[in-house]
Amino acid sequence: MNNATDELVTVRDWLRWAVSRFNEAGLSYGHGTDNAWDEAVWLVLATLHLPRDTLEPWLDAHLTQQERLTLLNNLQQRVAHRLPTAYLVQEAWLGPFRFYVDQRVIVPRSYFAELLENGFAPWIEDAECVGTALDLCTGSGCLAILMAHAFPNAAVDAIDISADALAVAGRNIADYGLDDRVQAIESDLFAAVEGKRYDLILCNPPYVTTAAMNALPAEYRHEPALALAAGADGLDVVRRILGEAREHLNPGGLLAVEVGHDQELVEAAFPDLPAVWLDTEHAEGKVFLVTRDDLLA
Repeated sequence: MNNATDELVTVRDWLRWAVSRFNEAGLSYGHGTDNAWDEAVWLVLATLHLPRDTLEPWLDAHLTQQERLTLLNNLQQRVAHRLPTAYLVQEAWLGPFRFYVDQRVIVPRSYFAELLENGFAPWIEDAECVGTALDLCTGSGCLAILMAHAFPNAAVDAIDISADALAVAGRNIADYGLDDRVQAIESDLFAAVEGKRYDLILCNPPYVTTAAMNALPAEYRHEPALALAAGADGLDVVRRILGEAREHLNPGGLLAVEVGHDQELVEAAFPDLPAVWLDTEHAEGKVFLVTRDDLLA
């Protein structure tokens, strides 16, 4: 890579070179993109502080020497150390929402983002009637912020066991001007909110099995294991949530939990749970929904 800053002149040059290096290195994706081209576009545009959805006007633009050095460094980090682009440029996106991220939190990626676009309809008939909501295992605070936008009258709690994660969440909450509506709370699940009840609880908990943790690509090993690992069957945290959530839901309240590819494991572990599996435009069977009455039953 030593001659790159001399030989690569335009944005087009750097994109071509980045895709070649990514393919050559056999990188893994999944932190906002799923292929080398999209990853290269994101890394290059974000590094150059250009709009992420506008590529064409810049393709033949020349880079300054300092821009080339900064871009080269980010590309070297991505290839040599397998750092996800989100950490290198300290941003992640869920739809149109941008969040600050660093290695204190996992990179936001959740099927809940799609479900919240229309106020969690049809399971919630009137978004304005949601008065209290909880983002359990909040990480960067991304889902709490999306909930505050989806439910304009809701007071939202954002709970995480990690003080480091909550520092990132607090920054994002402040960036969106939501300090008066979203409260970040350090807690081991519900421990710090005893007696408090919610109309809606969303949770994207750790759910990676031990076997899957051992097989993770290098990119994922930069994320905090605390936010990923969940025992042999990936359900250590889910079991606790299902055992405790009924005491924190209002009558008619809903609990929705994201479990990735673990639907079969959930159904095997909880055969009597009347869970409804929710589909999105891009996925099926990644999130299950139960009512407070289901949990009581």
